[in-house]
This record gives sequence, structure tokens and C-alpha cells, in this order.
Amino acid sequence: MANPDFNLAFEPSYGQPVAVAPGVQRLTVNNPSPFTFHGTNSYIVGDRSVAVIDPGPEDEAHLAALMAALDGRAVTHILISHTHRDHSPLARRLQDITGAPTVAEGPHRAARPLHEGEINPFAESADMAFRPDIALVDGETIEGDGWRLTGVHTPGHAANHMAFALEGTGILFSADHVMAWATSIVAPPDGSMTDYMGSLDKLIARRDRLLFPGHGGPVRKPLSFMRALKTHRRMRERAVLGRIKAGDRSIPEMVKVIYRETDPRLHGAAALSVFAHIEDLIERGEIETDGPPALLGSYRPARER
Repeated sequence: MANPDFNLAFEPSYGQPVAVAPGVQRLTVNNPSPFTFHGTNSYIVGDRSVAVIDPGPEDEAHLAALMAALDGRAVTHILISHTHRDHSPLARRLQDITGAPTVAEGPHRAARPLHEGEINPFAESADMAFRPDIALVDGETIEGDGWRLTGVHTPGHAANHMAFALEGTGILFSADHVMAWATSIVAPPDGSMTDYMGSLDKLIARRDRLLFPGHGGPVRKPLSFMRALKTHRRMRERAVLGRIKAGDRSIPEMVKVIYRETDPRLHGAAALSVFAHIEDLIERGEIETDGPPALLGSYRPARER
């Protein structure tokens, strides 16, 4: 299966701010993993007074590095793209020090209610305690000294996922929705493939010139890259539907074939991605199951009507 042109070249420069655009610095947390790549990116936007985007997880070294990078500059806003624990928890500590209000789409929530007996496999990764001081709606702008950031609601990876457009620059902080190094995890019930694809179309229509993601390096050709991501997701969808038509009935059966070249450590996340496609295919009437869709459910092609 063809992939987008992923770029794995990235130097995290832990503890050191990296200038990535005029008035924009990146600082990467030393929390590498199969899901975070080299770590979570925090961004400092502005010159004399600044906004901090995604302070990151509870990490003393990163907090110290952030404060050193700020170098006495006032923080006027702390923006949170979404409430996974690798992005938002350090906001509380940073707010205690700076007094800046937190800004986000809203508190953590699932994309849909849990079905009876269902367990949220990503529940422990959610920062349920976070509540923004300012709830930013889609298209709303906040301003600082020489910068303006507009919220772009992009649900899919998380229901409250928000990208931030740096007005007048063509730069979008895309967080975990679009990343240069890999596809985003879409895991029900927190995530929704239907929402993800809609948000991807929304970003494609924006035609930004440069994306700064929550992990890894920038996306320098966003339009072609996002179109390739969309094609990749549709190919995954066709692969899932093809496996079901070929006789596979369970998600583990499908993962074994579709993700045979993927690191086995990521097969759990792959199963959740297949589940997200299955929910979307059920909603569109392509496949069927008995009762609500489930990670361990059994699936079949839809009957001819």
C-alpha cells in the first residue's frame, strides 16, 4: 500500500529552543515513544510577549527549558491543541508561574458515548482534569503583541482537537491532525474517522503554506501531503472492506494482513484505526454487525437491498 512521503528526519534538540519561523520557536520534550516520535513539540509564538502552544506533559526538565527559552518574556496565553497527556498537563504548572490564561476548544470528551460494556482503551491518556479558561470556538481569534492566532476545530484524533493558524503568515500549528513523520492515530470512542476525514478536507481547503505539528518536523508541502494522506486513508478503508468481503470477520484478522509490515508494537493502535474505519463503513451502510460496533465484534458485508 502506497504511503504519503513521510519525513523521518528530525533533530529534537532537547532542552534548546529552535527558531522555525520569524517569531516562532520550537522546544521538544524528551518523551520519545512509538506514538510520540522523538517527543512532543511546544511552540513559543511572539517576541516581546508570547503565546505558548502545547506545554506538554508533566516534565521538570521541559518546564525549566521552557522558562529559560522565555527569557523573561511575558506569557499572555497558553494554548492547548487537545487534551492528551503528552500535550496539556504542564499547562497548570506554566500557568501557576506566568498567570496566563489557558485557551482550548474545551475539556476532554469522547467523539461518541461509550456503548454498553465498552471500555475506552485510551482513557488513561486523557487529561480529564483540564478545563480551559477561554473556550475558543472554530474561527475565533486571540491576539497578542504582533501576533494573531485563529482556532481551527479539527476533530478526529480527539473530539476537542484544535489547530491554530498564525494569521498573515500561512502557518498552521496542526498538532496531531497532520504530522510529517506518520499518520495520526484515530481511536474510537475518543476519535472518529468520519470526523478526521472531514477535518482533513477542511485543512486542504485552507491551502496553508507550512504546518508545524505536535511531533516531528514541519510539513513543507501541505496541500500535496494532505491529499496523499486522504488517499492513504481511503486505501486503508478499501483494504478493510476488501478483507471483510474476503471472509475476515474480526479486527485482529484484518490487522494481521493489512499491517503485516508495521512494527508489531503498533498493532494495538492499528486495530483501533481499523475499528475507526469500520464505524465509518457501518455508518455509510457498507458493512454490518450485530448490535453496536465493538473492537472485538464480528463484521460482514452489507446485504444487498
